[in-house]
Amino acid sequence: MQTVPGPTVGVVGGGQIGRMLGEAAAPLGVEVVVLDPTPDCPANRVANQIVGEFDDPSAVAELAELADVLTYEIELADPGSLLDTGVPVHPAPETLRVTGDKLVEKRAVVEAGVPTADFRQVDDADDLARAVDELGEVMLKARTGGYDGRGNCPVGPGDDYEAALDVVAPDGDWRREDAAGADALAEAMVDFERELAVIGVRGAGGERALFPVTETVHHEEILRVTTTPPRTGNVVVERAQSVVRDVLDGLEGRGVVGVEMFETSDGKVLFNEAAPRPHNSGHWTIEGAHTSQFEQHLRAVLGWPLGPTQRRCETASANLLGDVDVPKSARLSGVDRALGATGAHLHWYGKREARPLRKMGHLTVTGGDDEGPPLSRAEDLAAAATFVDKETAETGTER
Repeated sequence: MQTVPGPTVGVVGGGQIGRMLGEAAAPLGVEVVVLDPTPDCPANRVANQIVGEFDDPSAVAELAELADVLTYEIELADPGSLLDTGVPVHPAPETLRVTGDKLVEKRAVVEAGVPTADFRQVDDADDLARAVDELGEVMLKARTGGYDGRGNCPVGPGDDYEAALDVVAPDGDWRREDAAGADALAEAMVDFERELAVIGVRGAGGERALFPVTETVHHEEILRVTTTPPRTGNVVVERAQSVVRDVLDGLEGRGVVGVEMFETSDGKVLFNEAAPRPHNSGHWTIEGAHTSQFEQHLRAVLGWPLGPTQRRCETASANLLGDVDVPKSARLSGVDRALGATGAHLHWYGKREARPLRKMGHLTVTGGDDEGPPLSRAEDLAAAATFVDKETAETGTER
């Protein structure tokens, strides 16, 4: 049973997810402490912060001294350092070892019988050439560290394979000491109809719960908008839910897991990637579900009863991305319409610097009015928002 004052959750990572975990924790009487190398990180406004690297054992130990349980919002956390603290960690560090390495993750889901695209381990340019010969055009992926399109490179027959390997590791050193030289995989391109995502959760008693299936729309490999329910049929929804249940069964520990999938042109559902933490595809749940993914994650890692996951109404979200050419201090402008629109909700992450296509915030639009579908409204309201220098900001509301 919860007591007052409540428990403290230590979070490795203090970005936007850490911030929203802190926002969800306050009404529950839960304290949050984050570990992040950036002074005054986004979560700093709603949680206490330890300034340190994600994988620094001494910093992780300092975090553990203040916490009743540890979790993470970024896959750069070091499983070994988390284990060494002796404080409970959820999801389990072993889960992080699996999902933090795309090749290990793919092998694990195949062993569990989860459908996924064909893939090959890539140690060098010769391996990549063989993969292209066998699979045709592939997506070359760095095994670790890639996100928002970073660490990915499409490769086809006749391409420069050495150059492609340099793209997924720009420093040119793409070999990991702990991986016997292998640090990439080649995945067959999928002819997909749409991309889907589900936030799943494992509770203290091993129970599983799923948030509704969500359709995600990416451009340049960066999530732009989500819509719930997805624009697909019940059979595909059921197949997606089955994939997520199987993925959850193969992971250890408690907490939410974001699972991304492809719906193919023939109605199959293929696993893409999983993240053992709150996920961008689930940000819609703050206004659109009876329990947000962030509150659910806190409930799960603390061993509390899980909240209801049902959707309140049709809901869409749109990311607010940095629309600058070069990194610069910036302010968000053009949100007057969103702030005055029925069912629209603005989330500003408080990042001090806008960078090209950096996730700076998001807008959620819920249904229940006559102003139009939430998806088109979310896209329209987000398109009006922009990041510009304070000196040249257009007249209107700025943040």
